[in-house]
Amino acid sequence: MTDSPSGSVYSSVREQLPPRRPDVLDRRGFLRVAGVAGTALLGTSVLAACGGGSSDTVNTIKAAIAGEPDQLDPQKSSSYFTFEVLENVFDTLVEPDEQLQMRPALAESWEVSPDGLQWTFTLRDGVTFHNGDPLTAADVEYSFRRIIDEELSNAYKLETIASITALDDRRVRFTVSAPTPNLLTSIGGFKGLAIVNRRNVESGEITTRPIGTGPFSFVSRSPGASIVLASNPDYWGGAPAVDGVRYSFISQGTTAVSALRSGEIDWTDAIPAQQLSILRRDDALDVGTVVANDYWYVTMNFDAPPFDDTRVRQAVAYAIDRDSIAQVVGYGTATPNELAIPATSPWFAPYDRYTAGLDRDAAVAKARDLLRQAGIRGLDMRLMVTTEYPETVTAAQVIASNLADVGIDVRIEQLDFGAWLDRQAAGDFDALLLGWLGNIDPDDFYYAQHHSEGTSNSQKYSNPEVDALLDRGRTELDVEARKRIYAEAASIIADDVSYLYLYNPSSTQAFVTQLRGYVVRPDKAIRFRDARLERS
Repeated sequence: MTDSPSGSVYSSVREQLPPRRPDVLDRRGFLRVAGVAGTALLGTSVLAACGGGSSDTVNTIKAAIAGEPDQLDPQKSSSYFTFEVLENVFDTLVEPDEQLQMRPALAESWEVSPDGLQWTFTLRDGVTFHNGDPLTAADVEYSFRRIIDEELSNAYKLETIASITALDDRRVRFTVSAPTPNLLTSIGGFKGLAIVNRRNVESGEITTRPIGTGPFSFVSRSPGASIVLASNPDYWGGAPAVDGVRYSFISQGTTAVSALRSGEIDWTDAIPAQQLSILRRDDALDVGTVVANDYWYVTMNFDAPPFDDTRVRQAVAYAIDRDSIAQVVGYGTATPNELAIPATSPWFAPYDRYTAGLDRDAAVAKARDLLRQAGIRGLDMRLMVTTEYPETVTAAQVIASNLADVGIDVRIEQLDFGAWLDRQAAGDFDALLLGWLGNIDPDDFYYAQHHSEGTSNSQKYSNPEVDALLDRGRTELDVEARKRIYAEAASIIADDVSYLYLYNPSSTQAFVTQLRGYVVRPDKAIRFRDARLERS
């Protein structure tokens, strides 16, 4: 598991870690963006159109992502496109390895007090920010205090932290209010938890020229087109083998496929699933895939009758055909699931209330019966999706067809992500569809989304029994006891249909065979620090 036992000392410098597996690939791939329509740029270089492709980029990785980062401050963003870039610019105190076990990063070791209430981290010696400032424990204290004091997006993960104190230049102590078995995952998943440079933040330059300690430094941004990073020769883990990374923003999946196959880009995750057969047949490409720790879901608004009625929500859960959704969105590579956590996770718990022993006709009959019990003879549902995640549009179309079978008329509302977020925050929806990424610990899968005080509980779900279980899970040190707690909480959440879980996707990217040392990860972290280009 990911937790350091109480009273133990973890000391493991980079050279002592198990070697990375640079070339573990599975050519059976699932590419994250599904159902995207588009036309390749004919007679025009994609990179030229995006501001790239110059002759000095022979040893630069040319990557294409499906959207543009919303900002460059890693602690304030919640956009996956932002993290795809800034994962390579910033570091965290600790980090998950390829098996999602927490390992040293900026901290080379840590010690936990016998009562589990104090965690003392020792930083690596000689680490510097890209502007030349030395990394000290004061930077770590400042970074986490900023997240907590300004209530940034991941502040909820740090709620048990009572104090953070820089003891000297290389040691920082976290004091927690109760034993916190998931502290390492809470401070070490990249999303929003990067260690930042105080001068860079207070000058405001972090929004235009971010400064980190990572393997690559920020060079430039061309809005709407590209971001360029350069190799950091002083990186504490060793200088990268490439000169840099150029990210282009290619929202049209078929354009990304054409660019990859023509050699204009080296790597992408922005490819429609229906293009997989083309990629698999191309000997110049590798398709790497692993089961992701993500999940995709529908949630209904508890403040919008009749969706406040458990029978109505359960009727929707019975009526939706998860197998069809997974097939259409993932072309057979997504895994239908009635809970959030995939079967590949050590935290997986079985649950099949809505599918066990039911064929399609029986499931529809069950849904209709529940609607009759709720006094529903016909029902309109506004289902909110975002065009920036095309898989939500594709899945919504299947859901609309499924629910028509039980007398629910679905109106799909396609919004840009900004408008989607505004509507979600305002509670202006009947139902919405999206995914949740970056999960490691079970707390990541459930607390923010389903605790009555959870920061992402936009559906307004409240169940005192679930609250008590999720609170217990945050302080229970025994791993097997934690598993039982979260399995019970997850079962109640699914019974209540706080979230209607659809499927777990695969994490897949495609890249040229000359790109070596790159590993596709279940947490979808995009790390180019160990990659190299072997161009002929």
